[in-house]
Amino acid sequence: MSIQSNSVPSQQEKRSWKIWWELIRPHTLTAAFVPVLIGTLLALIAEEVNWILFAAMLIASLLIQAATNLFNEYYDFKRGLDTAESVGIGGGIVRHGMTPKLIMNLALSFYAIALLLGVYICAVSSWWLAAVGLICMLTGYLYTGGPIPISSTPFGELFSGFFMGYVIILIAYFIQTGDVSGIVAIVAIPSLILVGLINMSNNLRDHDGDKANGRRTLPILLGREKGVRFMVIMFAIAYLWVIVIVMLGIITPWILLTLFSIPKATKATKGFVGKTIPIEMMPAMKATAQTNTIFGLLLSIGLLISYFV
Repeated sequence: MSIQSNSVPSQQEKRSWKIWWELIRPHTLTAAFVPVLIGTLLALIAEEVNWILFAAMLIASLLIQAATNLFNEYYDFKRGLDTAESVGIGGGIVRHGMTPKLIMNLALSFYAIALLLGVYICAVSSWWLAAVGLICMLTGYLYTGGPIPISSTPFGELFSGFFMGYVIILIAYFIQTGDVSGIVAIVAIPSLILVGLINMSNNLRDHDGDKANGRRTLPILLGREKGVRFMVIMFAIAYLWVIVIVMLGIITPWILLTLFSIPKATKATKGFVGKTIPIEMMPAMKATAQTNTIFGLLLSIGLLISYFV
């Protein structure tokens, strides 16, 4: 999203479907879609899959991610972090005249629908999932809500990666099989890393603004340059993890297809090097999210090939 003009948007612009689409920050939704797909395909290799359960889990995950983005929109405005000059997507309140109440009500509506889907998932699989699902939803709210938002601490990447990139894979597998194997827990690690890096790319872009507002994100704690180096190291760990688990015979060699996403990861990290202006880092942010998407899709293709051959 580019910097917008300070002029008041027209009523037609306010009603544009593009604004509503931008509000849910679509580039982040792959962080919900890809883990559900991976967990389900891992289950498919183990036994038959209930595709209705898959659809329910997918929609619920997307709604929770979208609601989390709306909570972020709401609380960033309330805390004065969002202005008409801010770089990034969203901006329904500061740029398009939407009321904070509307944003919050939409987020709560998404949560309500996700909760109903969660009840169905629990009824078909296990009610033990109710506690896990509620913790995930609470974490989504507390990420930007509450007295000490997780997003303002150095643990934002860890929480987003763990709950969105890791736990969702385990849940998607569990609802299909009634169990969570050690193999699934091991295969899910790269997803944890890549989803966390989506969050870190956002924090790298917002480094100066976050620091000025007293936030203590991981890039602020490490410093901008060390933050980029940390990203490089984590990308390397994710790909080395894939190679190692294949060499150990834990998972099919077909998942080595994920290595074809390395150029996109390289583009993401290079895009942050030497950059200090937020708008200049937007392509790198996009490339980071795309790395997760491409990696996840290639992993899914590898799992599908191993299922059929």
